[in-house]
Parts: sequence; structure tokens; C-alpha cells
Amino acid sequence: MGRQWLHAKRAIVNNKKGQLVGKLVKEISVAAKLGGHDLASNARLFAAVEKAKKASVTRDVIERAIAKGAGIGGEKMVMDHVVFEGYAPHKVPIIVEVYTDNVQRTTPQIRVLFRKSVLGTTGSNKFLFDHVGIVEAHTSAAEADLEAAAIEAGANDFESIGHAQNDDIPEGATGARFHTDRTQVHAATVWLGANGWTVVTSEIGYVAKTFPELTDEHRAEVGEFLQELEDHDDVQRVWAAVK
Repeated sequence: MGRQWLHAKRAIVNNKKGQLVGKLVKEISVAAKLGGHDLASNARLFAAVEKAKKASVTRDVIERAIAKGAGIGGEKMVMDHVVFEGYAPHKVPIIVEVYTDNVQRTTPQIRVLFRKSVLGTTGSNKFLFDHVGIVEAHTSAAEADLEAAAIEAGANDFESIGHAQNDDIPEGATGARFHTDRTQVHAATVWLGANGWTVVTSEIGYVAKTFPELTDEHRAEVGEFLQELEDHDDVQRVWAAVK
């Protein structure tokens, strides 16, 4: 077989990288459409641009994505936001956020992914989640008081996270996820950024209220299903009741 396996592996890696860049560019356009083109007043856009820079997305591509989303120039963004509710294997509630330029194409594709999983189903479940602002950030201060930071930032809740939960958080850094009211996500992001924190995520999303008990085997099956959803080009976020 020679080194064909190596070329195949490289092709997979390159495809994944291209898919990641595509999702980052789409996130930039969506953020600019929702909150405007000014990074200083649009926390979600600022966080998306920072992620794109880390992924080596070029400045020109970033600027075109912002212009397209904000409707500046000749090219304007035509994109629908669609939310799918359902359950992963073993009755794990999930919410799938999609941004697509063709709802009639994407909707059947997402439903097929649910049907392919013997244990996955669609069904209403938003009542199982809180719809909140989410800010993830890190600081080099080893003794950072997360509770004090949450209070000062105006967050309602917080939890400690590290590199394993978000690979944008450097190894050894003090990381945290702050939950805010949806209207307060920008203010919390600005406060953290001005007080020694590096913000890596700033968005409105869904946080599960409870988490089903899963064995390692069940967790692996849920993970495979979630990965299939994540791999779809139009899927921007998958929120799941999995710790």
C-alpha cells in the first residue's frame, strides 16, 4: 500500500482545516450582520475575528466577510438562521443552530442525519435549556478569583474551564465560562477584556439545565453523533446536554 494512507490522512486534515475556515468566515459574517462591523462595539465579531486570526485566515478574507455580513459594498449576505431541536442517542437533548443560504437543501440533510442514528430523534426540547449569553475567557493570573470576576462582569453564573474544554485556552492558563443575561453579553465581554482577561468566545447560546447520566460507551456513541452534525458545512453550533 506504500504511503497512500499518509496522503489520505493529509487530505482529511486539509478538508477539516478548510471546513473550519469556512465556518469561521461564516461566523464573522453572521456576527457582523447581527451587531455591525465595528469590532469595538460588537463582542461576538471581535471574538470571531480573533479565532480566525489564530487559524491563519488572511486579513483580506476577514475584511470581506465583515463587509458581506454588514452589507458594506456590493456583496451582501443572504443567510437564514434555522434551529433544530432533538435528541442524540440515549435521550441526550441537543439544539443545532444552522446558517444556510438554502433552507430547502439543508433541512432535509439535517433530518437525514438524525434518522441515520438509530437512537437519535427530532423533537421539541428548548424548555430543557437556558438561552443565555456565554463568554469564555482566560487569564495568566494563577490565583484569579472567578467569583469576583463574574460579579464585576455582571455574569449570573460561572464555571472553571481549561484547554480540554476549549482549545483556545492555553495550557496552564486560568480559564472560565461566564453565563450572562442575553442583553449583558457585550458588557461582560468588555469588562473582562479591560481587566486582564483574554476573551475567546462571546455569543448567545443554550446551556442545558440537567445532564443525563452516561456510561463511557454511551458517551462515545453520543460523541460520534454530535461529530456527524458538526461536520455538516451549514451547522454552526451544536448545544448538547453533555458534560
